[in-house]
Amino acid sequence: MKILLVSTNTLMEPYPVYPLGLDYVAGAIEKYHQVRIVDMNSPDGFDGLKTAIKEFSPEIIGLSLRNIDNTDTTDPRGFVGQYRAIVDVIRSQSDAQLILGGSGFTIFPAETLQTLGADYGIVGEGERILPLLRAIKNHDDIEKIPGVITPGRQAVTPDPWKGEIVRRIEPDPGYLRFYLENGGMLNLQTQRGCHFKCIYCTYPNIEGRRLRFTDPEETARAALKLQASGARYFFITDSVFNADFDHSLAVARAFKKHGVSIPWGAFFTPLKSPADYFQTMADAGLTHVEFGTDSLSNSVLASYRKPFRDQQVLDVHRAAIDAGLYVAHYFLLGGVGENRETLAETLDKADTLETSALFFFCGMRIYPGTELYRIAVSEGQVEAGRSILEPVFYRSPMIGTDDIVKQLHKKAGGRINWVIGSGGEETAATIRRLYQRGHTGPMWEYLIRLS
Repeated sequence: MKILLVSTNTLMEPYPVYPLGLDYVAGAIEKYHQVRIVDMNSPDGFDGLKTAIKEFSPEIIGLSLRNIDNTDTTDPRGFVGQYRAIVDVIRSQSDAQLILGGSGFTIFPAETLQTLGADYGIVGEGERILPLLRAIKNHDDIEKIPGVITPGRQAVTPDPWKGEIVRRIEPDPGYLRFYLENGGMLNLQTQRGCHFKCIYCTYPNIEGRRLRFTDPEETARAALKLQASGARYFFITDSVFNADFDHSLAVARAFKKHGVSIPWGAFFTPLKSPADYFQTMADAGLTHVEFGTDSLSNSVLASYRKPFRDQQVLDVHRAAIDAGLYVAHYFLLGGVGENRETLAETLDKADTLETSALFFFCGMRIYPGTELYRIAVSEGQVEAGRSILEPVFYRSPMIGTDDIVKQLHKKAGGRINWVIGSGGEETAATIRRLYQRGHTGPMWEYLIRLS
């Protein structure tokens, strides 16, 4: 069958994100079906989508929904309306059956399927499209396929995908060029799953709690392919790259062994690290460390169920700085247990995180199936059964968002490296200008240089 896969994400703040998930979906099905990918970030946009449908005449169109909203309380934006517009264009151009998938879809499967009027949905990892396509082709019973939902059928989160995981990397696909020309940043995955228990996180519902690793040697070869394709930087998209120190070290050593020469970054949790951990990473090309710090108040960290405390944050921050790395910390203020005292404690300690970029988000986006959702229901912040497809945020009853923002601005004192949210359109415009001048990567290190 002819399968058209569509990346629907067009969020450019703070920078465009390469649609890695569709590479894996394409890798799973290309041996059995004809596959083409359309990226809505392409300059052709809707016209490119129409052209692809006309030229390819797909029998199945799969839409990857990366996010439902931008999770930013300072500038909340939902994307369902944008997805509906894409579906409307598809329906006007084709009678192909429509399949929804992606992390955003998995969080709200039944509601999103109904809202967008699709025929099928894939809950969890996108490779599950392979048995669905087989069932459609052979007219088999679709109801028995784990993770596949249809209109009116209740969604059940399946076990993690146990089949083959293969990424398709082509030397020069058209949808890759946009990212090479806008920052040169592509993505890489080294593991799936998340065994941490953060109260707000959806990763365990999307990928499962058990860590499943890619082979470090194969990961290094994939990095070399990205490098050969023209990438000048890559970001590791694992939920937490250092969730297993042995694996992350093996990946770094494989990068060095195989001669990966472009810089890279990843998301880390500030756990106590082995000796010389960050120096080993730096020697393998790591340049950017993004810490999911959330808070520097131990009582709040306990409420969030984080696996570290404030001193560990300070220690790993120093280790990363000493290794010559650019460091950023991401904070979630105003969540469960936050009050004026804990906020002041976090901001005072954040003031000691020298030579770093600090990103502050106020309020936690509430998602179904999380501990935060259960807390919000118990506190009466969300009515059980109410739709939260449009952005709904948990707000501490002990301190208001306006008060948090006021205290944050006061403490920041106009420093450019203290950023509320993702920085908004102004930050995105600055990054675009830097990309136009030939700069690469996430660019937040310039906040440090200019502060």
